[in-house]
Amino acid sequence: MSVETSQVGGGRDSGFGPVRQIDAGVLDVGYVDTGPADGPTVLLLHGWPYDIHSFADATAILAANGYRVIVPHLRGHGSTRFLSSDTMRNGEQAALAVDAVALMDVLNVDRAVVAGFDWGARTANIVAAVWPERCNGLVSVSGYLIGSQAAGREPLAPEAELQWWYQYYFATDRGRDGYAKYTREFAKLVWHIASPQWRFDDATFDRSAASFDNPDHVAIVIHNYRWRLGADGETLHEDLERRLAQGPAITVPTITLEGDANGAPHPEPSAYAGKFLGAYEHRTIAGGIGHNLPQEAPEAFAEAVIEVGGAQ
Repeated sequence: MSVETSQVGGGRDSGFGPVRQIDAGVLDVGYVDTGPADGPTVLLLHGWPYDIHSFADATAILAANGYRVIVPHLRGHGSTRFLSSDTMRNGEQAALAVDAVALMDVLNVDRAVVAGFDWGARTANIVAAVWPERCNGLVSVSGYLIGSQAAGREPLAPEAELQWWYQYYFATDRGRDGYAKYTREFAKLVWHIASPQWRFDDATFDRSAASFDNPDHVAIVIHNYRWRLGADGETLHEDLERRLAQGPAITVPTITLEGDANGAPHPEPSAYAGKFLGAYEHRTIAGGIGHNLPQEAPEAFAEAVIEVGGAQ
């Protein structure tokens, strides 16, 4: 297919921004909203330890191809803030998905292609599985990532457990305090491990790392990983979590992506292909592409969004 890529900024955020603010659910959300207002909408969801800049170049491509592109800072990142100091700083998967739908509601977005990686891919999976009427299509880096606390209790082979070292570190007080003290150093280490062939410069890292100065960042990150190991969430999300624990299938048109050099924990495509019951394709992106695939391979990511959006 022919995709306009002339707006790619070579990793320098060409045409990205400005960041706007809007109250959505329990949050005052910081988000980018760019491209033609009457174009088909795509919602791009980032992961940890990353931010909206993972989508800067892909956003430029999508806007040049007629898409309205919405890119929010997740809770605990960037300029997104909780509206109340009394709200639990909750990082569980259901809370992040409810955030995404709440943002769509206040922006009057009835339907969108939903796409993401890492935490954002899991959130996109949940929106597609639970609210398919809101989802024109799904692009998910690393496939099907909906989880459960029961699955998190199952031991893995030693080599697989080793890949989750940070999750177990975060389960301790030392890990919480260490992440709070060395947030940027920790994030940069994860970037190198997760994308071993990506040669990002300090300016690229620093642009995203500024988002980790959010006052709720450490609390959200620590709770996200502790919840997976059994920490309490919020009672208002219990029904949704029970539904997610069943591993619901996804019926909307989907393209899953994987980098050929992803150093982060990720499932094999054969393990999740059966979860996608609608039009479905998996693509492995070559060229030393790691975990932060939208930033490392923006053309491939944007092309998948455009193709899945046309498969309605």
